[in-house]
Amino acid sequence: MKKIASYVNGHWFESDSQGRAVHNAVTGELIGTVSSDGVDFKAVLEYGRSSTLRHMTIHERALAIKALAVHLDSKKESFYRLSSMTGATRGDGWVDIEGGIGTLFAMSSIARRELPNEPFIVEGEPIPLSKNGTFLGQHILTPKLGVSVHINAFNFPCWGMLEKIAPSLIAGMPVIVKPGTVTSYLTEAMVREIIASGLFPEGSVQLICGGVGDLFDHLTSQDVVTFTGSANTAEKLKSHPNILNNCIPFNTEADSLNCVILGASVSEDDPEFGLFIKEVVREMTVKCGQKCTAIRRSIVPAGMIDTVIQAISERLDGVVIGDPDHEGVRMGPLVGTSQRQDVRDNVERLKETCTVVYGGESEFEVVGADREAGAFFPPTLLLCEQAMQITDGPHAIEAFGPVNTLMPYESLDDAIELARRGLGSLAGSVFSHDDEESRQLILGTAMFHGRMLVINRDCAGESTGHGSPMPMLVHGGPGRAGGGEELGGSLAIKHYMQRTAIQGSPTTLMAITRQYVPGARTTTDVVHPFRKYFEQLAIGECYQTHRRTVTEADIVNFGCLSGDHFYAHFDDIAAKQSPVFGKRVAHGYFLISAAAGLFVDPAPGPVLANYGLDNLRFITPVGIGDTISVKLVVKQKIRKAPRDDEPLQGIVKWAVQISNQHDELVALYDVLTLVLLAEGQPD
Repeated sequence: MKKIASYVNGHWFESDSQGRAVHNAVTGELIGTVSSDGVDFKAVLEYGRSSTLRHMTIHERALAIKALAVHLDSKKESFYRLSSMTGATRGDGWVDIEGGIGTLFAMSSIARRELPNEPFIVEGEPIPLSKNGTFLGQHILTPKLGVSVHINAFNFPCWGMLEKIAPSLIAGMPVIVKPGTVTSYLTEAMVREIIASGLFPEGSVQLICGGVGDLFDHLTSQDVVTFTGSANTAEKLKSHPNILNNCIPFNTEADSLNCVILGASVSEDDPEFGLFIKEVVREMTVKCGQKCTAIRRSIVPAGMIDTVIQAISERLDGVVIGDPDHEGVRMGPLVGTSQRQDVRDNVERLKETCTVVYGGESEFEVVGADREAGAFFPPTLLLCEQAMQITDGPHAIEAFGPVNTLMPYESLDDAIELARRGLGSLAGSVFSHDDEESRQLILGTAMFHGRMLVINRDCAGESTGHGSPMPMLVHGGPGRAGGGEELGGSLAIKHYMQRTAIQGSPTTLMAITRQYVPGARTTTDVVHPFRKYFEQLAIGECYQTHRRTVTEADIVNFGCLSGDHFYAHFDDIAAKQSPVFGKRVAHGYFLISAAAGLFVDPAPGPVLANYGLDNLRFITPVGIGDTISVKLVVKQKIRKAPRDDEPLQGIVKWAVQISNQHDELVALYDVLTLVLLAEGQPD
């Protein structure tokens, strides 16, 4: 009999205990047993903490994540074969497998685009704390010295793991993955490939299949726990005495009573009506409704209830249920018979306040499989006519399967109130082409949701749908949804790091952060900085230009060239009457161009190109006869990952200060340039 293994302390471990049996969701056949008995959980934590992952830079970790995505993508067909045993169709598996791999690609790109190529993150600009600027504050984020323990749900054995490990590993924090037991065999297969890839230092990724034993007893304040699953289990885990006593970060993403609202302005003939019906049915049938973001409550204008019931029923009639490997099947079984019983029990509870209008326990056909041997359950639609009069029933009970409850409303205020009665959701959707109606619904319900989606004819063709968390956007929600956050672009990475406010002199902060801080001591060199390769430039290296006096001809010529004839540049009377200028002034963009003319070395050299301009501020107007000069300082250096089709290079960020003859600041901004590395250049 196959034993689902754990990967701990650098090797694969199979328990001697019999463990818990896991079965094929389609056929009911035994797949294997799962147990973590015999694992030394204290040693597992210590092994993870010993990983050298945190010594790598953020870009090095992110590149390893990208390489992992490429590796896993090459093995995806083996994952699909196992995925069908969980009851997933090919489409369901795509969300889990390739959706997870896509999240790796996305998080890697976000980290390399938005974060420095350092082991740490500098957040925001320096904050002046003294009159003369000799004492400043700055926020930095550093990797915690512990491990992140990821306790995942059964419904997404691949995506649920990958969307957590990507930001954690990029942050420099090793992971311990604990998958949902019933589908752990698929997670185990993917972790085997992660380990086989050899892309991360030993101890970076460990896997526990089975229970967590006494692991929570050995956690410290440097560790992090993230949990996805039921609110009841989350409450038990985060109330563990060691979690409370040591204030160990615990992020919860719990199943919630997500809703969708059909706008009062929508008629049966509108595109939004068809889009609404399609989305409700999709959310009922994808993954057999086993998604933490699935629509559980559909809030519909009272006058549209019968029409909606008929339209949903007709569409559900076309859903073929059965073996996911059988051609034409659109919905497979639940993950197991125990889950089916749980859904049955909750539907019975819902029937105390609701009426079944489609499905339920009626006879239904299953293609290519035995209905009772597999964990099949039909799509079930209920109607709660008294939804405004109750606070329990569908507002409190979730059947975690292909089950949805319709709720009628009379006014938009009623719709908002019904949405709020979910007491916190991961996702909510509004279907309306009336933007004012959408605005009212969103602003009235957003505080109860982690994510809200407005779908109409304008965006439906490219919409990712109600139930699809995106790597760039926050995934989580308040109240019943757990009160936590995952994903959200670079925010996800920062969840695994410690934010610290550091204070000191500009020069000291520059030394710590490896970024130039205004007021810090600078250095100069007789060699123009544009004649230097990436490695030769030092943070804080300064170049002071010669001066240039602005003439009327400059202003006129630039105005003719650009087409910018704003009054402040050409109308002497209006400019003098202006409360802002008081005189004719040069164009702001002329000053930037003139500054480039002052600091650029025109000959070919290591500086390849201007890469961008950030944080531009115009401070003091420059008039005819004023004289400007420029101070250019190396602010930050980011080495780029090598590519086969281009020479080795990095990004250099330069702090630019334009001043006038009175040493008053005229403009401030950052210029980014691509600069060649001396490494790899011909001798």
